[in-house]
Amino acid sequence: MANDAQWRWVKRYAEQFEACELQPGEVAVLLHEASSSPLIVETARLALEMLGAAVVDVRMPTPANPGPLPIRSTGASQALAGNRSAIAACATADFVVDCTAEGLLHAPELGDILGGGARILMISAEHPENVERWPHDPKLKERVDHGVALLEAASEMTITSPAGTNLTVDLTDAFRAGSCGWCTEPGSIAHWPGGLVLAFPAANRVNGTVVLAPGDINLTFNEYIREPITLTLVDDYVTEISGDGHDAELMRSYLAAFDEPEAYAISHVGWGMNQAARWESLAMWDKSALNGTELRAFAGNVVFSTGANEVAGRFCRGHFDLPMRNCTVAVDGKIVVEAGVLRDDLA
Repeated sequence: MANDAQWRWVKRYAEQFEACELQPGEVAVLLHEASSSPLIVETARLALEMLGAAVVDVRMPTPANPGPLPIRSTGASQALAGNRSAIAACATADFVVDCTAEGLLHAPELGDILGGGARILMISAEHPENVERWPHDPKLKERVDHGVALLEAASEMTITSPAGTNLTVDLTDAFRAGSCGWCTEPGSIAHWPGGLVLAFPAANRVNGTVVLAPGDINLTFNEYIREPITLTLVDDYVTEISGDGHDAELMRSYLAAFDEPEAYAISHVGWGMNQAARWESLAMWDKSALNGTELRAFAGNVVFSTGANEVAGRFCRGHFDLPMRNCTVAVDGKIVVEAGVLRDDLA
């Protein structure tokens, strides 16, 4: 595995920046932190310079983790830490390439940056070799927009599976969103790789059962589920985590360690639409070389997440993103994903 930026990766990064309509002379902030991957940062820098951007390097220290456990795969970077100069640099830029370890998607400073008109591309902390497998698909945006429109027109989402999942999501007052992997409008953000449609439900809107089956994924631990786990949800909150195996015990222990009731509540739920993203990729990398965005985006998966949900007024550090296979998703009774396969007009 190469340890230096490779020309093939630089070209692929540049292609994604061009999809974001980066123009020569535009101010581009390269945002990173002490724990960012140097390989990702250098690849992004070379691509920005190749396209003629006016690059501003903003490198932040990585804050200490107060514990009790490591925090992974949250999309809520702590790197800016409210630093007004760093926030201003990002907010006044045309384009921000977010190479922080966790990403700015749920960071408290995001609103100020987007409010300044910057567009942000989050580059997931995946080894750059992965981008060779994610060709730019100009049709992905159209399909993601179609998926978001289906959610916006619906009042209810249901999720079922042969393993026993039977979940009902009332979409009243939910925030619906999607990401295709690039952004062109001022004040917008996208994550790369993209291909994900999500709903952030309002408070007290989610009830039922989620069963994590072997082969489903816990992205906080970057591991495949080995033994079934049953989650019982009442008015958004996981009230019971059932399962006799190692995986269930890890989940119970991790959530309890934070002593945050909000960590047990739903964050968001939706489905993946990226045909180039692969479920198997988790098996190919060390945990330190994988953030798991690809696992959230692979076509036909259901991403069920617990933790922070700004729409419901809940903020916390404990978090799980749990991509599940073989589920059926319906919006207002119309199937959009059947047994893990996208409907034709979404595929």
